[in-house]
Amino acid sequence: MSTNHVPQGAGHLRAETATAGAATATAPQPGWSPDQGSKDATFPKALVGVDERLGAAKMMRWGLGKVFPDHWSFLLGEIAMYSMIIALITGTFLTLWFVPSMGHVVYDGSYVPLKGVAMSEAYASTLDISFEVKGGLLIRQLHHWSALFFIVGIAVHAARVFFTGAFRKPREINWVIGVVMSLLACIEGFAGYSLPDDLLSGTGIRAMNGFMMSAPVIGTWMTFFVFGGEFPGESIITRLYIAHVLLIPAILVGLFVAHLILIVLPKHTQYPGPGRTNDNVAGFPVMPVYAAKAGGFFFVVFGITALVSALVQINPVWVFGPYDPTQVTAGSQPDFYMWFSDGALRLLPGWLEFELWGTTWSFNIFLGSLLLLPLVWLILGVYPFVEAWITGDKREHHLLQRPRNAPVRTAVGMAAISMYLVLALACINDILAIKLHLSINDLTILFRVLFFVLPVVVFFVVKRLCLSLQRHDRETVLHGWETGRVVRTEEGRFFEVHAPLDEYTRWSLVEYETPRPLGQLDGAPTDEHGVRRPAGPLTGLRNALSSFYYKDSITAVTPSELAAAHHHGEHEALETPEEAARIDQHGAPVSEAPGDDYYTKGLKAGRHS
Repeated sequence: MSTNHVPQGAGHLRAETATAGAATATAPQPGWSPDQGSKDATFPKALVGVDERLGAAKMMRWGLGKVFPDHWSFLLGEIAMYSMIIALITGTFLTLWFVPSMGHVVYDGSYVPLKGVAMSEAYASTLDISFEVKGGLLIRQLHHWSALFFIVGIAVHAARVFFTGAFRKPREINWVIGVVMSLLACIEGFAGYSLPDDLLSGTGIRAMNGFMMSAPVIGTWMTFFVFGGEFPGESIITRLYIAHVLLIPAILVGLFVAHLILIVLPKHTQYPGPGRTNDNVAGFPVMPVYAAKAGGFFFVVFGITALVSALVQINPVWVFGPYDPTQVTAGSQPDFYMWFSDGALRLLPGWLEFELWGTTWSFNIFLGSLLLLPLVWLILGVYPFVEAWITGDKREHHLLQRPRNAPVRTAVGMAAISMYLVLALACINDILAIKLHLSINDLTILFRVLFFVLPVVVFFVVKRLCLSLQRHDRETVLHGWETGRVVRTEEGRFFEVHAPLDEYTRWSLVEYETPRPLGQLDGAPTDEHGVRRPAGPLTGLRNALSSFYYKDSITAVTPSELAAAHHHGEHEALETPEEAARIDQHGAPVSEAPGDDYYTKGLKAGRHS
């Protein structure tokens, strides 16, 4: 009797059959199968021992066969991921030479302008990395630029998730994890650029000291705890170093792994399109397509980061000199992710500082620093839950939204961005005053007004633009593209020929939901006996917010509207579902609605309108 071939891998894959035995006897089986997506695939021999001990076959095949959608916007998150990896690698290199100490030394390195200058060991080691270690300056700049690209990647990735509604159920927790990661990334960046102990970074640490001092009641004790005594103390660089290279990176990596797991397990989101539903994912499997693309994109990100690092100078600490508490650099600003906080400090009025019960309360600093920073990320973190409460939508969503189809959310996001831009410009109000020959007081007053006025203007403008784009989509679906050709009929009438949309283009324009305000869904406020229906204490607020979000929504084109436009040549779209319901095809999918043949026949007969 022939020996049966036993597939290597998990125990459930091992089986003996007479058929398999006969096949093995006549045709030798390969050591492994190249089609790892097959249920009968075998592992390479090098992995057999690993699988026998860990049972990794099932998990690896599931992971290698995982499908990811193919869209350029998903690369934004990968930019953040790869930039974080580059920052971790280059940061590990820098730790070999950096000395996190405020011990006093006299510089005797190769940078002549600073020879004989007293400085801290941290600053001296930074100079040595820049001028003595081969490739040290390039690695320093790679580390700094990759850290900035990491935060930029998180920001644009969060914007994509926000504007497309990817944070909705079941991804609210993943959104919160991303928000916490962005906050930690900003703290990590601040700690990183404070380590060289040059005059610019020391000014930033001095600002942090002022932030903590502004905390009511506990500010002084908080400062002494962090700095180990009076500012600047002898411990702050060592403590920032521990946070920068150990504590925060460990938390970031842990949250990053959890973030990826929560992306893979529920399945990836995708944009609407033919054949794409909440129950499937259209795209490419990890192996071999997606892995090859992701690997190639990593080298693209790395190459661009290296090119920027080699050609664009950043943080030249030798120009600033060592930190001296008696000096402050004029025109100094933090990295971009802290601009809004610095700008808020410059816009807050001085009369917010007062004395009460024998204690000085300095809210002109506290509001723009210790309160504003956590408040921004708190609002970001709770937004998915607030929107779900307003809409009452508890369903799972795996299809993304076009920003125009969620006009209020898009307008809110753009208004928030405009507020950030105002604060960012306020951060450089002194430089703007010098370069533009303007009064810094006038600029400050202008930015104070814009902070409250510009978001309101941006909100209404963006909302109207979204609604206009929705109406244009409806017109395009119902009447096709304008060709610019004018046709004269036998009766002497003139009209422009419209080209019909193909079903694939039409799908993306009609595949979205139009929520209705909760007040319209709850029914009458009283029952059939005239008794007022029970309502929660926040029902009125919820209904008002729901009406604010959805009262102006433009409904998607229904099959009945499409059929009416095609068969009856109606120019005007049916504006309400009630009008559309009077036509027979109201319940059919839009993709099955008739119309393409009508356009063709109408063009030939000269009857299209």
